[in-house]
Amino acid sequence: MSSSSSDEVDEALDEIVDEVVDNYIDSMVNAQINKPKRRSYIERERELGHKQLWNDYFAENPTYQPEMFRRRFRMNKTLFLRIVQSLTNELPYFQQRRNAHGRLGLSALQKCTAAIRMLAYGQSGDMYDEYLRLGESTSRLCLDNFTNGIIQLFGAEYLRRPTPADLQRLLDVGEARGFPGMVGSIDCMHWEWKNCPTAWRGQFTRGSGKPTIVLEAVASQDLWIWHAFFGLPGTLNDINVLDRSPVFDDILQGRAPKVNFKVNNHTYHMAYYLTDGIYPHWATFIQSIPLPQGPKAVRFAERQEATRKDVERAFGVLQSRFAIVKNPALQWDKEKIGRIMRCCVILHNMIVENERDGYNQIDTSEFESGESSRSSQVRRRESLNGHNFLGIRTEVRNSDKHNRLKADLIENIWQMFGNVDD
Repeated sequence: MSSSSSDEVDEALDEIVDEVVDNYIDSMVNAQINKPKRRSYIERERELGHKQLWNDYFAENPTYQPEMFRRRFRMNKTLFLRIVQSLTNELPYFQQRRNAHGRLGLSALQKCTAAIRMLAYGQSGDMYDEYLRLGESTSRLCLDNFTNGIIQLFGAEYLRRPTPADLQRLLDVGEARGFPGMVGSIDCMHWEWKNCPTAWRGQFTRGSGKPTIVLEAVASQDLWIWHAFFGLPGTLNDINVLDRSPVFDDILQGRAPKVNFKVNNHTYHMAYYLTDGIYPHWATFIQSIPLPQGPKAVRFAERQEATRKDVERAFGVLQSRFAIVKNPALQWDKEKIGRIMRCCVILHNMIVENERDGYNQIDTSEFESGESSRSSQVRRRESLNGHNFLGIRTEVRNSDKHNRLKADLIENIWQMFGNVDD
């Protein structure tokens, strides 16, 4: 055999070997790429987390006293257990079940505690991993299901419009404070949105340079939030928010109870809110006097500005109770942010109802015996009448009635508190 033919055979063998090796390597690489990766599992011993939580707060002789529970959970133990019980009875997610191995999953106490702590302290989902024994993704899932459950089970009761009985109580409190016909204070609060999408930043960013979402609220003297309208971009001021707000929908559509009250021997038929100076001069808004001249105007400005602080106090208490709405919002989804705000408002009202007896309330006992000393009355509407929409809208925005009511209130405040030194 010649040397040239031997070289050709060697080259052919080398090519075959190289092809076989390359095919083998490609098959191994593809097998590794297509091989399903197992999720890493951490044995957190969730049973120990439930036992520790039970012994710390819910046992017969708990480690921490009720005052510590109230500070860390933002509510009394009876109210928290009521919420846990309702969620467990109505929502499958909070029902403790056994897995395929017969092992119990996380308890409702662990899930609700994780959600409450995230709302109360505004911290990340894995902050309480070592204590409650649940991971970050599970904590976020607990928060999502908790907010949905609170809105579903308690939203109708604790975000309701005032009933006739509620309105009568609010009117009595307003009359005792020198403002007959007043049912609360209205204002707006901004919540910073840290992870606002870049495409939306111009729409949600105003003078501060940070994107915010607006909450419009009406609050009464006991800090109950009667109206919460959330979701508009922070570039809108209070008037722009008011134009889009449903705060007067019941009045305009003829569903609101009838209200009659007297101020300075003049009768009025529409309740009003106390506001700051940006709101328009409507019959349903009463502002302070920017530069009061004379003792009557000075006294009225003092009383109006002090009483209008109810809504500011409500915002402050809401942010103190739930730091998640005080710190910048970290969620990307605007709908989830809205559900968190609604959930916090509902929990705030539940706490107000639960602890109302401990507050310094206005004494309305003089009105409870009858209507002889009461200048305001609420009557339930016999039928719904939404046909006179334009007429009611004109009455709501009547500036002449606003000026007449404000003059009567100035005189009423002077008669009640003119000679009283604060």
